[in-house]
Amino acid sequence: MKHSAFALIASAALLAACADSGANYTPIVDGTKNATFNSDLSACRTLAKHELANGDAAMGGAIVGAGAGAVLGGLDEDTTAGAGALVGALTGAIAGSVENQEAQQAVVIKCMQGRGHAVVG
Repeated sequence: MKHSAFALIASAALLAACADSGANYTPIVDGTKNATFNSDLSACRTLAKHELANGDAAMGGAIVGAGAGAVLGGLDEDTTAGAGALVGALTGAIAGSVENQEAQQAVVIKCMQGRGHAVVG
């Protein structure tokens, strides 16, 4: 169980480190950047952080993953329900975190396009 606790703590730290990476995205612009690009980018990043900062996707993924992992772990002779729940929670939280990062990146892109920048990705 000591290894499981370590894995959980390490994974939580990794998820926390990646929490705002989608909001820190620098979009690709077709052509030259105008004079307001940097100030607009800063405002759009702030919007993305505040809009999606609650981590609901990661938490929801962890809960669903834990439930599924517990069920599957209980069915397997070599795995306990607790170990299955732990693996499922970590997997679900990582998937939810990736989903949140992609959503933040999309907010930055759409915000910059809305401010008139020729953002292509």
